[in-house]
Amino acid sequence: MAESNDAAAAVPSASSSSSSSSSDAADAAAADASADDNAAAPDGSFRLYLAEDKRNLDCRFYSARYPEIESLVMVNVRTIADMGAYVSLLEYNNIEGLILLSELSRRRIRSINKLIRVGRNEVAMVLRVDKDKGYIDLSKRRVSPEDVAACEDRFNKAKAVHGVLRHLAERRKLYLEELYERIAWPLYKKYGHAFDAFKIALAEESSASSSSSSSSSSEEEDPFASLDVPSDVIDELKLYIRRRLAPQPIKIRADVEVSCFTYEGIDAIRDALFAGIAVGGGGGEGQSSSSSSSSSAIKIRLIAPPIYVLSTMTLEKEAGIALLQRAIDVISQKIGEKGGKMDVKMAPKAVSLKEETELQAMMERLEMENQEVAGDEPEED
Repeated sequence: MAESNDAAAAVPSASSSSSSSSSDAADAAAADASADDNAAAPDGSFRLYLAEDKRNLDCRFYSARYPEIESLVMVNVRTIADMGAYVSLLEYNNIEGLILLSELSRRRIRSINKLIRVGRNEVAMVLRVDKDKGYIDLSKRRVSPEDVAACEDRFNKAKAVHGVLRHLAERRKLYLEELYERIAWPLYKKYGHAFDAFKIALAEESSASSSSSSSSSSEEEDPFASLDVPSDVIDELKLYIRRRLAPQPIKIRADVEVSCFTYEGIDAIRDALFAGIAVGGGGGEGQSSSSSSSSSAIKIRLIAPPIYVLSTMTLEKEAGIALLQRAIDVISQKIGEKGGKMDVKMAPKAVSLKEETELQAMMERLEMENQEVAGDEPEED
């Protein structure tokens, strides 16, 4: 009976050994496959990532694994604790950092939720970095408004570059970090920011297509010419750059009040407004602003007398603002010569979709108020 029990006990032991050996074999096969995937390609091509977990798409924005002390970083607030706020450094592959409670504000903190909220992006300054333990202490109170604007601009550019490379890695099943090592980080080093190199490539390509420039000059200007990257990858990368980074038209708007109580009155206002339209190449009297084929045509719409809206679409914000300012100066001069006056209610600026929606709603409301309703007719005797 004892021998039979020993034999029975030996069966699961053998089964366990067989299962363990098969598991080890599977792990070894997976390791070999991973090693094959990670092996550098001898012909200069990129390694492929065949798994479905998308770990190949994890990568920081910059070549340095940790930020420098006193540098500015964009963080996302994860949790708020007694010690402070735990955040993720968005530019460094979401590594964790801590904004200490004493570094949230220069003033006395009455409510921490008014200073910082979970899920919101914030600009912080790096105080300490422990690379061995992975600790990063940050400060929010030492960041000035100018620092916030500069950091947001740099982050938005880096995010655009990251989006282009991530899309390329996802489509081709490549390692995102390898794309950064062979494309983005060399461009950061040479041009200061990879986004600037992408914009140069976009401008060079558009100028080459519109003019018959020599191939040698375009090769010198092409930021990707010095990179050791297959041509098919570069072609697809340029395609994504055209889609993601092509300049989008910006709407510039200004609100003015034009009035004239002299004999010429309405005619003087009309002539002055047409003179402003002509600044943008929109023609003069007898032509509507919408008839212009110019990309910087100026349109003028009546909100309610004597308030008018000047607007233009442009690819360059500063150029559009300058154009509307010239139109305002011309209108002011013309209406002044006729004894009228012009006041600027809102200086030229780039407007968002929300502001345009509010303007349209206000114009519709004013139009409804001006419509005739029952009882407006004069009473008959």
